Amino acid sequence: MYKIFGIPNCDTVKKARTFLESKSLDFEFVDFKKNPPTLELIHLWESVFGSLPVNKKGVTYKKYAVEFEKLSHAKQVEFLIKNSSMIKRPILQKGQKVLCFGFDEIEYKKTLGI
Repeated sequence: MYKIFGIPNCDTVKKARTFLESKSLDFEFVDFKKNPPTLELIHLWESVFGSLPVNKKGVTYKKYAVEFEKLSHAKQVEFLIKNSSMIKRPILQKGQKVLCFGFDEIEYKKTLGI
């Protein structure tokens, strides 16, 4: 089963969820607001993303950018866990394998073999 991580009011997350539903794919939605990401998830995502999976175009990042960038790596991870709206989303996984960051219909079709 797929897991999609994000926040429910994010338009990009809504598009990804709608896409998965339209293809009748079983998935679990993990709401960052109710279930903040763990340290282990942040490190997994970082290893795949190539850096911390920060949404630098988002409102939350813009609000905290100066403060966030001054933090040590460990403190940045803690900050992301507490301020999960700053994480690039949605994140699509199957088991412990990260499939996609963000939503692009063509990329989802390719990744999911649709």
